[in-house]
Amino acid sequence: MPLHHKSGASGPGSENSKAAGPLINSAEFIDEKLKEIAAVLEKEYTTVADIGVLNGLSGIALFHFYYARYSGQEYQADLGTEITGRIFDIINEGYLMPTYCSGMAGALWTIEHLREQNFITIHSDTLLPPLEDYLGLCMDEYTDPNFYDFLHGMTGIGYYFLIRYRMTGSGVLKTRYAIVLRKVIDRLRDEAHISGDHGKWESWLIREEKLLGYNLSLAHGMSGVINFLSRLVVFPEFEYARPLLKQAVHYIMQWEHSIPGTSVFPAWITKNGDKSRTNRLGWCYGDPGIGISLWHAGKVLGEAELCRRAVRTLEYSALRKNPEEAEIRDAGLCHGAFGLMHMYRVMARETGNRKLDQAAAFWREKGMQMGVHPKGYAGYMQWRGGNKQSFQAEAGVLEGVAGIGLALMAETSPRFAWWNECMLIGAPVQ
Repeated sequence: MPLHHKSGASGPGSENSKAAGPLINSAEFIDEKLKEIAAVLEKEYTTVADIGVLNGLSGIALFHFYYARYSGQEYQADLGTEITGRIFDIINEGYLMPTYCSGMAGALWTIEHLREQNFITIHSDTLLPPLEDYLGLCMDEYTDPNFYDFLHGMTGIGYYFLIRYRMTGSGVLKTRYAIVLRKVIDRLRDEAHISGDHGKWESWLIREEKLLGYNLSLAHGMSGVINFLSRLVVFPEFEYARPLLKQAVHYIMQWEHSIPGTSVFPAWITKNGDKSRTNRLGWCYGDPGIGISLWHAGKVLGEAELCRRAVRTLEYSALRKNPEEAEIRDAGLCHGAFGLMHMYRVMARETGNRKLDQAAAFWREKGMQMGVHPKGYAGYMQWRGGNKQSFQAEAGVLEGVAGIGLALMAETSPRFAWWNECMLIGAPVQ
């Protein structure tokens, strides 16, 4: 496979970030923890079956490449290259899962991100198109009400085609990707329930109970849609999706402060108008993920008031300091302490907001205190709820130590934060 890592290369975002704010005051902790995480992932990656960026091998490769840049250790980039080679071997052996979270779309997105950030050289316009035909077919076959799910549905695969649209050097391929992305927009438009200036998408809230409604979350719901559309409408080709973006934003905003307690937004609303009584604090579900998505929408729509309300949502969420109340039981990025640290840090750097800076520091300390599991990876384990509640060691980005390591590097400097595009947190390099 014609893939090579670039020795000592610096990414396009190195000098293109806003003021970082104060550096973490625990540099020794970060350096030691990153060494532990790198050693664990080197040992464990051969046991990982899936290849996606959030739950699979490509996310582990992402960690090793960023750690190579952070530490100056070429060996880490060699590991990243070895893992990406393994990913293509797995695909060539017949791997068929198409999703962004765990499957092929996420793996190929990672390849393009690594190329964009000058970690690797690869002839994407030759290597990737044969695999994209399969992803396109999978998108056409999504018939489930949850088709728009970012982690497991159409918008996640569409997000891969968006990075290819941005990165390809071929006019023919750019046209091809534009057609695919217009199909995603058109499907979202056709499936939307439009009423006046409000737009929403119905999906399963609790599939086992056959409960249908409207999910506001980033990982599985409408905040993921507005975040995705916000990244599309900056291109003239996709300007026509701007009204749909506005309608989705208006629907979400009508539920602002609609439930008592600590959350600004409910997690979901049923078809008859009942709302979830609580909403956890996290990226997947909760005000931080919703607030960041509204921030991106406000910026591309040129709506200063929406941006202000997004920041107020994040400020309000930052008042939640009780981990039990906020349902923070581990340190991972999805719904854990370091995920909160990173989201608040990104927005503190973006806005200069002191309250968000303090919230990032608070959850950093909580995350540091959670690395106490003797059977964990670098001391960390992910909490599994449900009927069989337990802690479990996890390697990946979304819920495991690869993500923890990436967040710790990003805490030291925005230069190491460009990876967060994989979670729709940061804005893309233009």
